[in-house]
Amino acid sequence: MTARSITDRLGGLAFGGDYNPEQWDEPVWKEDDELMRRARVNLATLGVFSWALLEPEQGRYDFSWLDAHIERLHANGVAVDLATPTASPPPWFTLAHPDALAVRPDGTRLVHGSRDTYCLAAPAYRSAARRIASALAERYGDHPALALWHVHNEYATLCWCDHAAAAFRVWLRARHGSLDALNEAWGTAFWSQRYTSWEQVLPPRATQWHKNPGQALDFHRFWSDEIIAAYCEQRDAIRAHSDRPVTTNLMLPAYQNVDLWAFARELDVVTCDQYPSAPGLAAAADVAFHADRARSLGGGRPWLLMEQGTNTVYDGDRVLAKDPGDILRHTLGHIARGSEGALFFQWRQSRAGAETWHSAMVPHAGPDSRIFREVTQTGEAVARLGELAGSTVSASVAVLHDPDAWWALGVDGLPSPELDYHTALARAHRTLWDAGVTVDFAHPEHELGRYPLVVAPALFLLSDRAAENLRRYAAAGGTLLLQHASGYTDERLHARLGGYPAAPLREALGIRVEEYRPLRQDERITLSDGSHGTVWSESLRTEGAETLATYTHGMLTGSPALTRHRFGTGQGWYLSTRLDDAAYGALVGRLLKEADVEPDVPVLPAGVEAVTRHAPDGRHWQVLLNHNPEAVPLPDPAHDLLTDALTHELPPGGCAVLRGH
Repeated sequence: MTARSITDRLGGLAFGGDYNPEQWDEPVWKEDDELMRRARVNLATLGVFSWALLEPEQGRYDFSWLDAHIERLHANGVAVDLATPTASPPPWFTLAHPDALAVRPDGTRLVHGSRDTYCLAAPAYRSAARRIASALAERYGDHPALALWHVHNEYATLCWCDHAAAAFRVWLRARHGSLDALNEAWGTAFWSQRYTSWEQVLPPRATQWHKNPGQALDFHRFWSDEIIAAYCEQRDAIRAHSDRPVTTNLMLPAYQNVDLWAFARELDVVTCDQYPSAPGLAAAADVAFHADRARSLGGGRPWLLMEQGTNTVYDGDRVLAKDPGDILRHTLGHIARGSEGALFFQWRQSRAGAETWHSAMVPHAGPDSRIFREVTQTGEAVARLGELAGSTVSASVAVLHDPDAWWALGVDGLPSPELDYHTALARAHRTLWDAGVTVDFAHPEHELGRYPLVVAPALFLLSDRAAENLRRYAAAGGTLLLQHASGYTDERLHARLGGYPAAPLREALGIRVEEYRPLRQDERITLSDGSHGTVWSESLRTEGAETLATYTHGMLTGSPALTRHRFGTGQGWYLSTRLDDAAYGALVGRLLKEADVEPDVPVLPAGVEAVTRHAPDGRHWQVLLNHNPEAVPLPDPAHDLLTDALTHELPPGGCAVLRGH
């Protein structure tokens, strides 16, 4: 199953969101029917947090209310994305199975009263989740309103309880085979940590000081596999009764508890949630960052934006509103990069409960509001884009993304707290986005030959296989940029001996890092080309590489900071510090030029985002988003699907979807 089967069933791109009719009464339902027609809603997600209503006591199901709403939506021309409600077990479950409540690293057992209060490894929870998934699928599996199955919600919750400990030991036995192998992998000769029986092995709970880094890394790997296994159990229970595609909404924020590459392989269609973490232009860049990752996880297949905030921008401890026009711009930003539509959380803003102040398509103010007017305009726009369904996006640059490397930079005892994986990943993408270049994300072990340029911003951990893959990539004609503190450890988090990075990469880069020298907080160092570095520096020697910039003070005076090595028919670049934004942008621009990579639409000015979607039959469409406060003339006027007319310019903050010639 693919997203194409969803759009075929809908007759176009998806538009809608989470719908919680159980929070309201009949007069509101009647208004919802009329407003959904007005907003061109064609897909509603039902039942995400409805376990207590669907199963009011163990084994007794009440589907009557859900039957009525599915039939009502179907009669109104709205298809259903039906969720299993397992992200929020009901109070009766936690009273019956207190051992299934989640436990923090310090041993605190959480209590019922929020979402995600369960241990994913608890047998009672897994059994109950399978049962309700099976019951829902048996009842609704072939319902004509059903377009998609939505398992759980945002799998992310960790637990350190005894159930998790038992499952962790089973996983470790399978991975390492023996205690001797485990002790070697975790380096337990240090600090007298050697294990002599499996019962001694625990999750990385609260300790007096640093936790064992190998233990912490393996716990992340274990929990990722546990998440995927729990999903697959529900998916398989559903497939026994239904042929509709099955998915779950992946989270793509600044934290990550699952191997997204592995998880995506189990989904019939990749679906993701996205909430910007900063306002204005940064929000648009975050949309692109999210969308490029989502598309990449599916191997370039079309995907679906399952949730976005209608009027929500998270900014530290504040929840900000979006600017006028952002609802459309953010929606089209996702569609431009491969989404087969756009859904929101949620349809109607709750009047009570923990998310009373979470924005929605119909706000507290009702339909006579700016927000709903923009929602309606956005729904009308999406309805005009049905011909894009099934088209794909191609990219000439890859940014390398490895969950192991992410988790490795989260362990205790690293030389600097500013080696932040997500920040490095987002910065690399933002710089390429500013340059107008569409980006794929790829695992460092993936085949990379189709990309003229590969950027590796934060590969602290790098497997032997990945190091060799990157060496081959450069030798075969690719341009590789590896950034500071990369290739320092193998996949066990054992330090590379003889210099960094891993030996195959040292050959491709023509350098050897002898010493890492973290910088003080807010310290800036000057390079010979006038640029500045922060966070990190390294003492390295060239072994065939050309030095392009050097450090200018301290013990590193005159030593290489930026190098280039012509290797095979390609080249390997190494950057040993964190450049300031302007210098990093200039470096990336130089690499794009040397790799002969141009913006998706080269003639447009800065501030205009442009992405091309391609159909298998040769048709193509350019999605243009003007982030500037002034109008931008188009050098080649074309038919705009949004206005169904020939367009000559983008108005301030305006959008267009141009049908190719």
